[in-house]
Amino acid sequence: MTRFYDRAKVIVAPLMRAVWRPRVVGMENVPRSGGFIVASNHLANVDSFLIPIVFPRPVRFVSKDDFWKMPGLKGRIIRWFFNAVGTVPLDREALGSGRGALDAGLAILRDGEGFGIYPEGTRSKDGLLHAGKQGAAWLAIESGCPVVPVGLKGTQHMFDGGWWPDPGIVTVRVGEPMDFSDLDDTLPKGVRRRLITEQIMATIQSLSGQARAQDAGREGRRARPAQQPTGPTSTAQPSGTGESAQPER
Repeated sequence: MTRFYDRAKVIVAPLMRAVWRPRVVGMENVPRSGGFIVASNHLANVDSFLIPIVFPRPVRFVSKDDFWKMPGLKGRIIRWFFNAVGTVPLDREALGSGRGALDAGLAILRDGEGFGIYPEGTRSKDGLLHAGKQGAAWLAIESGCPVVPVGLKGTQHMFDGGWWPDPGIVTVRVGEPMDFSDLDDTLPKGVRRRLITEQIMATIQSLSGQARAQDAGREGRRARPAQQPTGPTSTAQPSGTGESAQPER
C-alpha cells in the first residue's frame, strides 16, 4: 500500500470508529501476513468503508472509476476517502465483464494484501442472505490464500435517522480463516468452486445470524460432485461474478 493510505488511515480509522462505534469481534482471526480474501455479507453501501476501517490490515475493494471523476468539493471528498481506504478504480467495462474485478483482486492477493468481495454479488434488499456466486472461491483456488469470513449486522440501519449515522448499532464478526487445501484436487474446478462457495456462505450465515433466502440453497444442491459432469480444469473465471467484488452503487 502507499504512504498516502498509511497516513490517511491514521486519521480516518480512529475518527470513523469514534463516530460509528461498531462492535467488532474476532479481529485476532485476521492473518498477520500474506494475502487474504475477506468474504462478507452485504447490507449497505457503507460496508465497503467499514471493513477497511475496522480491520487491522488493509483490505481493498474495487469500484467504478466514475467516483474519481466527480467534480466539486463532493468529488474531492469522495476521491480522498476512496484513496484513504485503498479502493481500486476500474472502468465500467472491466467491472461489467467480471474479469476486471477478479483479475484486480488476484493481483492484490499475490502482492500479499487483503482483498474484499461480496459473494452474494449485490446488496441484500430484504436483509436475507442470498445465494453466493463463485468469485471468492475462484480467488481462493487461484491464489491459494485463505478466506476470512465476515458477518455484518446493522449497517443497513446506520443512516435511518438521516445523514448522521446512528452510533453503536453495527456489529462486525470475523471468523477463523478458511483453508480449502483438503478438498479433493481431482475434482473439476467448477465442482470445487461450488463446494467452497457453500462452505463460505454457511460460515457467513453463522456470523451474521441472517436467515437464508430461498435461492440460497442453490449452490449447495449444485455442489454435489456425483451430480456434476466432468468439466475442464482450466483457470477460466466463473461467469456472473463481476459485481461481487465491488460495492453496490
